[in-house]
Amino acid sequence: MSSGMLYGGDEIGALVFDPGHHSLRVGYAQEDTPKAEIPSVVGVAPGDPIKLESEAKPDDSNISSTPSSWKYYIDTIYLHTPRPNMELHSYMKDGMIENWEYFEKMMDYSYEKIIQSESHFHPVLFSESPWNQRQKREKLTEIMFEKYKVPAFYLVKNAALAAFANGRATALVIDSGATHTSAVPVLDGYVISNAVVKSPLGGDYLVLRAREMLESLGLDLTPSVLIANKEVVRDKDKPRYTKKAFSFDITNSWMTYMTKKTVQDFQQSVLQVSESPYDERVAASIPMVHHEFPTGYHQDFGSERFKLAEGLFDHAMLGAGYIAATSAGMCDVDIRPALYSSVVLTGGNSLVQGFSDRLSKDLSSRTPGSMRLKMIAANGTVERRFGAWVGGSILASIGTFQQMWMSMQEYQECGKAQIDRKCP
Repeated sequence: MSSGMLYGGDEIGALVFDPGHHSLRVGYAQEDTPKAEIPSVVGVAPGDPIKLESEAKPDDSNISSTPSSWKYYIDTIYLHTPRPNMELHSYMKDGMIENWEYFEKMMDYSYEKIIQSESHFHPVLFSESPWNQRQKREKLTEIMFEKYKVPAFYLVKNAALAAFANGRATALVIDSGATHTSAVPVLDGYVISNAVVKSPLGGDYLVLRAREMLESLGLDLTPSVLIANKEVVRDKDKPRYTKKAFSFDITNSWMTYMTKKTVQDFQQSVLQVSESPYDERVAASIPMVHHEFPTGYHQDFGSERFKLAEGLFDHAMLGAGYIAATSAGMCDVDIRPALYSSVVLTGGNSLVQGFSDRLSKDLSSRTPGSMRLKMIAANGTVERRFGAWVGGSILASIGTFQQMWMSMQEYQECGKAQIDRKCP
């Protein structure tokens, strides 16, 4: 390290940030789980003269362009409260950071409320998607050094981190998140980028399908925050509840977000992937699952649980098994055995009941006879949802990693382009 300063060890805590479409995971390296998981949306509303406590500070730079300064609402508690004219925006697009202004608000919040420490004390390790663009990597590097004055910075592909979290340096990582599912081959800790295959089917796709189905059944998806009280009703009876009254109109973007949360709850507790391709008779023979909605309405769900989840696998070109086999097939024939023998499953959407068994079955039917297939799917929900974060936590605390950081000194000498050399 050129500056002679060691960033590892117990004296100074490196921070690990793992941004995704569903949430941003943030915490200290060496810990088992992130300190916080913050939803990846920012509520933006026109500022008002009344100062509410503990919210992101209004930004002064854009006051001139707008009549009143904007206020930003971040994290679950603030997002789940409806406010006049509050629109929700995501700063992510296609697995990459798109809106830098909102992203910086998120970082300010993380340092101020979660880490509660000055940014210039902590080296930062960031995860990124395998297809992240060069200018975005450089922009992030610039923001971290210029605005947050971090002493050192490093960028790693999230698939490589998920492999590390599962004790592998070489693996075929199947990452199923909110907006897409990807198959990424990792060799000795480096992503083989020309063999990455991704499909637009993820958690959000399931939520969309589930919402369509529930609405076609005429179910009321009013989110719980809008319900003042409700009565107990019998199975399949019309719900009886009182809505909270607000003096203002609730924005569409807020309503959409909260309804999505209601459907997500249904998706996570009810949906299940069948072990073999969907068969009406088999699905009908499996016991039904009971679910109650925030309105108090409740009923049993049977075969539709499997029918909906089948969407992640039944698409010829987009199914998880297909993209995994395609990705392995695009790699050099010599490394395929190593990839097939450590297929790592990660991402929150992979926690849909039965997902790993079905993927295993799908993949084994596509695996060449000479190969040994081994699937590695952590049992705990934490390891699966925060796979990349956990890998980052491990990596940033390893002794041999300490000379790999890009230091502030290097940044000042060589500029932001140095990140492409330091973090391939």
